Amino acid sequence: MKVKACLKSMRLRTLPLSLAGVMLGIFIAATRGDTSLPVIVTLVLTASLLQILSNLSNELGDTLHGTDTDERQGIHYSLQDGDITIPEMKRLIFITAISCCVCGALMVFFSFGTLFGLEPILFILLGAAAIWAAMHYTLGDNPYGYRGLGDVFVFIFFGLVSVCGSCCICIHDLADTFEHCILPACSIGFFSIGVLNINNTRDMKSDAANRTTTAIKLGVTGARIYQTVLIVLGWVAMIANTLWHGGAVWYLFTLPLFIAHLKGVWTMEGRALDKMLPMLVMSTFAFSLTVGLGL
Repeated sequence: MKVKACLKSMRLRTLPLSLAGVMLGIFIAATRGDTSLPVIVTLVLTASLLQILSNLSNELGDTLHGTDTDERQGIHYSLQDGDITIPEMKRLIFITAISCCVCGALMVFFSFGTLFGLEPILFILLGAAAIWAAMHYTLGDNPYGYRGLGDVFVFIFFGLVSVCGSCCICIHDLADTFEHCILPACSIGFFSIGVLNINNTRDMKSDAANRTTTAIKLGVTGARIYQTVLIVLGWVAMIANTLWHGGAVWYLFTLPLFIAHLKGVWTMEGRALDKMLPMLVMSTFAFSLTVGLGL
């Protein structure tokens, strides 16, 4: 029963979003030079563990702050249903955080052959920042997710760090990484903010009591306009990248998925919006893979 409860709180349905940027970064690296299988495996594992750490920490943070109530429109997770206790969740978070550190250290070692030196240390510091960001969206005394800053952090870590960092740790060339990854990273970043915005739009009623999100600031109509802008910006960034660097436009086959998503955003509300969240997650993952294969 506990295993089932733990898996439920890990929210494995969100993993394709964290992997979308990583996979795209790996695809771009493959066009720039050799890629190492051990680096790729540990990179994927680290990204997955960071996403799970974020999900677990968010659940604990929302529970401790009294945000997850019966009025929450999204899925009820294990703490809210009483299937896991707070001490058990804290232990699970600790184990996941340690696993992130181990996988991240292995990734850096496989990439550079050492954990010492300027570049390895910079990646270790970046990993430490990613762990902090994963844990403090809703957890802690002053979580950034309760101050309307979640969009900024999601763009940075799910977009810029995910795509650019994954490529750079494979090819060790920051300038080349920036040139070929910045627009794809922005694209994934905008879509990732869209996933967060859908989540926050769905939960506006329960969140309003003790937290501030961009959706709450904008209101329902404003949040829908914001969602549309984010999707459009994601597509504009990738089309601009194609015009700049070339590559097959196989990702155009995913456009109907994003159109269907926006249609749902403008016609659904409350609990019904929940189905738009995994839809955008999988659309972003499919978009990432088709972009990468096109390259």
